[in-house]
Amino acid sequence: MAAARVLLLSGRPESPRAPGAELPTNRGVDLAVAVVLQSSDQTVLLTRRTQTLNVSPNLWVPPGGHVEPDEELLDGGLRELWEESGLQLPQGQFSGVPLGLWESAYPPRLSWGLPKYHHIILYLLVISQESQQQLQARIQPNPREVSALMWLGPDVAAAVAATEDGTETPRHLPQDLPPSVLAVELEENGGARPLVLPTSTLLRTTPATADSKERVSTGTKFALRLWLQHLGRFSLFLHTLCFQVELG
Repeated sequence: MAAARVLLLSGRPESPRAPGAELPTNRGVDLAVAVVLQSSDQTVLLTRRTQTLNVSPNLWVPPGGHVEPDEELLDGGLRELWEESGLQLPQGQFSGVPLGLWESAYPPRLSWGLPKYHHIILYLLVISQESQQQLQARIQPNPREVSALMWLGPDVAAAVAATEDGTETPRHLPQDLPPSVLAVELEENGGARPLVLPTSTLLRTTPATADSKERVSTGTKFALRLWLQHLGRFSLFLHTLCFQVELG
């Protein structure tokens, strides 16, 4: 997979299609948008895709999906956020910042088989003025797409982002990294229960052979890096990590 750190300054194409023009059905590459929703506490929302989905089952990702024809990128992201999490953000209480583009193929490795799905994903940071607690109180996940959800803070997110596939994975992790994170898992009866998720699960990378083990998607790790750079936190994480290794 290849990633392009390209920022979009506008949701409109440079040469708009004529009104009523249809998109080709055999274009091969689809456009998608994923919303990195940041609370006022500086935590971000991730959802775990259900095991029954055809693409990327059991992976932790931000809410997102296809952009519809003639749909603005921000509008598409907010629609996907609502469809997957039930969250509708009040007008005037959030802002959007394009983070970057990611080229995604599934299956993610040729050793798994030839790619069947190909997307260009815009990761869009949506900064809410509401706290994590306020947002969590309104979440109603769609059980057809979401099996669990969690909020990640910068410290754990930095450790997860440092395990991005194709990058040099640190042999040492921060000494104060918590052994687990708290998530919410959906039950078959429609309820929800607390889930204590081992942090090691979030640090897994894409295996060489096909499996559906729970992990954070590679594109999500890329997006977390961009989010932390936006906060000015990722370089600080790497500096602290190197300092701890030297002391060790």
